[in-house]
Amino acid sequence: MNDMSSMSRESRKDQLRRRMITPGTPRRLPEEDSEEVVKRAHKKAVRRRLRVLAAVLVLLAVCAGVLYWYQRFYQLKTAVPGWERQLEREEGSFVGYERFGENLLKYSKDGASYIDASGKDVWILSYEMNAPVAAVCGDYAVIADQQGNRLYICDLTGCQGEASTALPIVKATVSAQGVAAVILEDPTASYIYFYRKDGTEIQLYMKGILGGEIGYPLDISLSPDGTMLMGSYVYVEGGVLRNRVAFYNFSEVGKNALNRFVGGFHEMYEGSLVPEVGYMDDVYSVAFADSSISFYSSRDVMSPQLLVQIPVEEEIRSVFYSGRWAGVIVTPESGDASCRMDLYQPDGKLVFSREFSYDYDHVDIDGDWIFLYNENSCRIYNRYGNLKYEGTFDFTVSKITKGRLPGEIIVTGPQMIQQIKLH
Repeated sequence: MNDMSSMSRESRKDQLRRRMITPGTPRRLPEEDSEEVVKRAHKKAVRRRLRVLAAVLVLLAVCAGVLYWYQRFYQLKTAVPGWERQLEREEGSFVGYERFGENLLKYSKDGASYIDASGKDVWILSYEMNAPVAAVCGDYAVIADQQGNRLYICDLTGCQGEASTALPIVKATVSAQGVAAVILEDPTASYIYFYRKDGTEIQLYMKGILGGEIGYPLDISLSPDGTMLMGSYVYVEGGVLRNRVAFYNFSEVGKNALNRFVGGFHEMYEGSLVPEVGYMDDVYSVAFADSSISFYSSRDVMSPQLLVQIPVEEEIRSVFYSGRWAGVIVTPESGDASCRMDLYQPDGKLVFSREFSYDYDHVDIDGDWIFLYNENSCRIYNRYGNLKYEGTFDFTVSKITKGRLPGEIIVTGPQMIQQIKLH
């Protein structure tokens, strides 16, 4: 009996020893148990990753919602002045500012300068003009003496070229590649001449007269790539003054078209004039008539198409456009508001229509903000038609643009440039 008990105890001890894990020796599990452990660990890791991903997606959705609400509806109330620059008083010399690249071009009768984001001059160009006008496209600008004979082509690094014309300059435009076009006139005809960015003349010009096939140009615009010209021309037909919008192609493919003419539109402008045309980008362009807005596409460069013509019954007070938007401000025929602003996409689709009452002198669009302002106050609307900010200034205002940072504007005047942060 004792021997049996002793053997039983020894057997149990051996079993216990076999079950003990020796330090440094991995415990062996049955193959099916190992696979189950791996599967459970993998499922646990996947669930953990999914929870983290879901949390990140929720956070991103919340941030996107907050950003959307802020951009669309939040109205900025506080204006905090940042840096400012006092300008030397220019007795009757100052003319204006233009958005140039990411900063500003200031031009006057005796010179121009490119001003950076901190209000400092990057370069200064000296000249003498009686009535300077400036046009900007991307990183190039042309400054011309209206009714004079000089023009300068500049980029962000300085003046790249200058030219003299034999006839007085009426208007000037420039492409984002530095090609400039100017309207010249004499007592009997008008001419469009073209210049390279270094100021050398391109051996190509267009002549127009009221009674001729082309007509007299009211306004012209070069496409950003410099290959297309859009113009508004008035001409006399059957003793009646008419208006057409015409397109010309000056690329290699345009050589195949007679006089490089690739498209003309006139029937829709019966009884109206088109005082302003402009390229929004290399494809889309817009024509502002006194009773309509027309949107064109040059996706087919040899056959531009009219996308839509939008009738405007009310009196047009102002027009404006950029690479992304085009707008018009009219005087409503009824209601309490003194103005209505309509904003469109490049294809002519209406973005918003907003009535307001504000005595503005100028309207500009910069990015997604629309600036209405006079000499001492402004209103800023976003692309949704909501008021973002309104306020006054203690100096004379010539132009307002967006700054580089969100909520930042640059307010410019003849004697002052000031950075203002809106909150």
